Amino acid sequence: MRVIVSCVPQTGHVTPLLPLAQAFQAQGDDVVVASGPDAAEAVSGRGLQFRAAGSEFGSWFGALRARTRGMPGDGLEPSRVPGYFVPRLFGEIGMALMLDDLLDLCKELEPSLLVFDPYAFAAPLVAALTGTRAVHHSIGPLLQASVLDLVADAVSPIWREFGLDVPNAAGVYSGTTLTICSSSLDPAARGLQGAQPLRPVPLPLAEPPALRISLPDPGRPLVYLTLGTFSNNDLALFRLVLTALENEPVNVLATIGRDNYPADLAPVPDNARVERFIPQAELLPHCAAVVHHAGAGTALGVLAHGLPSVALPQSADNFTVADQLAQAGVARTLMPGEVTASAIASGLRSVLDCVSYRQRAQQLAEDIASMPSPDEVAARLRTTV
Repeated sequence: MRVIVSCVPQTGHVTPLLPLAQAFQAQGDDVVVASGPDAAEAVSGRGLQFRAAGSEFGSWFGALRARTRGMPGDGLEPSRVPGYFVPRLFGEIGMALMLDDLLDLCKELEPSLLVFDPYAFAAPLVAALTGTRAVHHSIGPLLQASVLDLVADAVSPIWREFGLDVPNAAGVYSGTTLTICSSSLDPAARGLQGAQPLRPVPLPLAEPPALRISLPDPGRPLVYLTLGTFSNNDLALFRLVLTALENEPVNVLATIGRDNYPADLAPVPDNARVERFIPQAELLPHCAAVVHHAGAGTALGVLAHGLPSVALPQSADNFTVADQLAQAGVARTLMPGEVTASAIASGLRSVLDCVSYRQRAQQLAEDIASMPSPDEVAARLRTTV
């Protein structure tokens, strides 16, 4: 069987889809990942075939900025961010940039399945034009229906170009949907007819690897600090969190990304260590709590290890994820205007001292562990083609 996987060329969109792509490949299928050039290294690094579809993500944002005569989204309330960016950036611009390449690729390869991330809005149209079975692979909480209504309006002219009326929700739910958030975290997943769960991250290792760095005080609990791969250019926020926690009875380990340097944060508090990158599967088993940006991938990895967190949402869907973490009782959330040193320290003390945060996080870890693995989902999809 041949499978095309289509996604937006950003780490947070590419990475969640690769386990299923690898599962198809391991079961003997011919798998091609189609995205912008930014995604090529991540895809080939997993042993998967890459084909370009559209341009690099920076050109998407540049096109939107050229329209606005200012920074897109500047001044928006967090709750309005999805309704602004998703129709404009991913709908009007991204769909137009990816469509022709993806359509040509599907005509060339004639795949049995077209798997796509929820922001790759060209994929439902390509599936409709080629008769390919579409599989929507969520990368976090499901997009709000009101946002998808706006997307449908935005991309309707592109569908009409091919003589088709845009379906409900811009075609996202026209085929199979794989949901990576358990219904206890994302209630919308419970109400979506025909949705199939998919475990979002690997299970914690039975024997965690040794931590490769020495901690300032091994007897103290370890707190992990990360701002992911999109928001990690805010060194001022890293400094603020490190300063906020320097007098707390914890070890702090911050990973700041491969494009930043630990020396940029010097001097580092005595109870902290700063690294560019450490695999989370190696680090999370040693942690007591995490301070993070509420990216879906990070949040789900943290929950898979049963850890409470302090969420500092920065952009994109971070605000939705952070709200759901707070509603689930697994995190203290601080919105941008609430982020102060005292609030960060107080939030961390709350999630460490109040046992309910860890208990609830461990319940969600059990939910994640019970979800079907990528291997199981790939096998199921192969038998229903």
